[in-house]
Amino acid sequence: MGKLVEGVWHDVWYDTKSSGGKFVREDAGFRDWVKNSPDATFQPESGRYHLYVSLACPWAHRTLIFRKLKGLESHIDVTVVCPDMLSEGWTMGLPEPLFGHTKMHQIYTQAKPDYSGRVTVPVLWDKKTNTIVSNESSEIIRMFNSEFNELTGNTEDYYPEALRPVIDHWNEYIYPNINNGVYRCGFATTQDAYEEAYDSLFEALDKVEAHLATHRYLAGTQVTEADWRLFTTLVRFDPVYVGHFKCNKKRIADYPNLNGYLKELYQWQGVEETVDFYHIKRHYYFSHTGINPTQVVPKGPALDLMSPHGRDEITA
Repeated sequence: MGKLVEGVWHDVWYDTKSSGGKFVREDAGFRDWVKNSPDATFQPESGRYHLYVSLACPWAHRTLIFRKLKGLESHIDVTVVCPDMLSEGWTMGLPEPLFGHTKMHQIYTQAKPDYSGRVTVPVLWDKKTNTIVSNESSEIIRMFNSEFNELTGNTEDYYPEALRPVIDHWNEYIYPNINNGVYRCGFATTQDAYEEAYDSLFEALDKVEAHLATHRYLAGTQVTEADWRLFTTLVRFDPVYVGHFKCNKKRIADYPNLNGYLKELYQWQGVEETVDFYHIKRHYYFSHTGINPTQVVPKGPALDLMSPHGRDEITA
């Protein structure tokens, strides 16, 4: 995970020395919005936008799920990067279709030649203005959730106004402790930083496990954005985070409610095809040579995500 400095690529890892061994994620650099408004710079149009994703990345995975759930596949095309993220960062196996680039950092400098910052996915590109709309996944999924409804006729709402306070509450709790918490464990470079992240992670998982004992979904009886944001971390937890990121107190398979909840979301129509365990395991174990210098990718674990989930019994 290198970075651009005034448009020049540098193969440099995160500086954890200045943060006492803690992993600190940088904010996204592009934060514009597609809006269904006549005066908006970026308006919802079929074929106008291109999405760059990694099948390994949980943040990018969110956008693929919403593209699927909201019926946007025929309207927003996609480039999938290779699972290996080495000295050039995210790369494409074949030249991507818009400019023929083979590296994600070229997409960033295509939009802003003097860009400085991390080169991450997802990236939502606007073909009309030839720039990046956003590289912030939490905002891209909200655009997909609401701004293309007139185009698709799909009015399913995963961020309904009545549930927004509870959705926001869970997002604000789960992001630092679970979504980013696994990274704070895995990328910590001191024992204290690791143990602090580890304790916060499992305290949060225990809290969600208890909540799901009496609530089918995080916000109650309706699946929402908060569930899909948590799902992309949960589905990677046992194959990667338990071993690679040293999150080994418990597996998701050891939590009865979280495990059933994970299975139900995995079995949601269309979601399974957004999950690629080869890309997931290959990326983490092969790319993070500071953690796994041999680059050996484990064969296991065997996952049983298609068995009955039992969540129908939770009615509260």
